[in-house]
Amino acid sequence: MTNTNALTKTNTVLKLAIQKSGRLHEDSMRLLKECGIDISNGVNKLKAEALNFPLELYFLRDDDIPQYVEDGVADIGFVGENVVAEKQKNILTQAPLGFGKCRLSLAIPRNQEYAGPQDLAGKKIATSYPVIVAHFLRQNKVEAEIHEISGSVEIAPGIGLADVICDLVSSGSTLFMNGLKEVQPILQSQAVLVKNKNLTAQHEALLERLLFRIQSVQKAKNNKYILLNAPNDQLEKIIGLLPGMKSPTVLPLAQEGWSSVHSVLKENEFWDIIEQLKAAGAQGILVVPIEKMIL
Repeated sequence: MTNTNALTKTNTVLKLAIQKSGRLHEDSMRLLKECGIDISNGVNKLKAEALNFPLELYFLRDDDIPQYVEDGVADIGFVGENVVAEKQKNILTQAPLGFGKCRLSLAIPRNQEYAGPQDLAGKKIATSYPVIVAHFLRQNKVEAEIHEISGSVEIAPGIGLADVICDLVSSGSTLFMNGLKEVQPILQSQAVLVKNKNLTAQHEALLERLLFRIQSVQKAKNNKYILLNAPNDQLEKIIGLLPGMKSPTVLPLAQEGWSSVHSVLKENEFWDIIEQLKAAGAQGILVVPIEKMIL
């Protein structure tokens, strides 16, 4: 007798490389958890398996992830755009992940002035991103000396190693503590999903399943579910303020002349529309976070 379940199973596993420690590791693991993927990983392990999705994780240095993906050791990777741009590997960027946002910026001592890229001419620039900096200098037709260093780039001007640094910036507090100021961003970065260019059809299918989950989580984070009470004589105006996914849901209340309106608002439009709704007569406005959003 043929086992139908055995025919539907596959041995294909999607191999995902993520940062083994540091700023992107926790966010990567959190995203997988929000996607309903249960990871079995012990302490200091370099490899782990998902218990409920055909996925293997490799924990690597972020700088190594593009190479592993290009070579096919990993099928996909979660890595910063700054690393993708610096390493210049033959891989494809599939989707932004919405976390790890930062910028690669030029910084100089706080007591100095900066009028533009031409001020870099003849200067020594310390950075862990020589490829990106060299590209920026070529674009601006500026000749400068690049010193490649790894780690503690911000101390370079203070010890006389460089006049300028180019490093990742999020809050700017590290620059401030080292007597520096940010003068020009040259690359905006966030974590992205990258993939090998030669994935099999089976791996592409698994990747689509993973992307579906990721995008559902992202849409939920970027939207809020809203419930409100509206007087019927203002219903048309209030509905006009609520774009929603298609159109708001309207239900009659027990109190005559009033309706309950349910809709979805984008996070970046939220407060402006709430103010307009209140001005239009909406009452009892409730805002609820969305865990997943499937369109």
